[in-house]
Amino acid sequence: MNFISSLLANLNYGTILLLMLLESTVIPVPSELVVAPAAYHAASGNLNVFLVVLFATIGADIGASINYFVALYVGRPVIYRFANSRWGKMCLLNQEKVEKSERYFDDHGIVATLTGRLIPGIRHLISLPAGLARMNYGKFLLYTTIGAGAWHAILAAMGWYLHAIVPEDQLEQTIEQYNHYIVAVILGLVLLAIVWLAVKHRKKK
Repeated sequence: MNFISSLLANLNYGTILLLMLLESTVIPVPSELVVAPAAYHAASGNLNVFLVVLFATIGADIGASINYFVALYVGRPVIYRFANSRWGKMCLLNQEKVEKSERYFDDHGIVATLTGRLIPGIRHLISLPAGLARMNYGKFLLYTTIGAGAWHAILAAMGWYLHAIVPEDQLEQTIEQYNHYIVAVILGLVLLAIVWLAVKHRKKK
């Protein structure tokens, strides 16, 4: 955790990519405390906000791909064993969380790879059931990129906006406060998207 704290204190494109790679595997790195502060500094001219989103999304793609291929090749029993191990618990992971991501994937099909990237608690695990289901990797990567890119763009917009109204020493506290509202709005949008896709699918049938 000291290593991660050090990276958070020295945000640049490389650390953004690495932290979002870790966040998309099983390491508990809160993306809102990476992308939003990076965008906050971008508003000061220290970084480019578009590159912040780009490198964050590339990192998420790499991390999600690691999960995908691990699930594809090692299978469910090994993943459950790791989730229930001491190392899994250190990563705030357990079998129940993995099963929850699997149920979400089963309920919503391959589009879950896109919408799941926007949902806390599922975001970093949704690539596991995609690998277990042997989802086409091209589609997996496309949906992951869209979902992760949308999430990072929202966080970047928040960080850019906060630069104008919040001093840096209050940034983390304010991000956590705003994050609750953002999550609520995103969950509502995801629900609407799922309903729309379900209706569209039923009409096709």
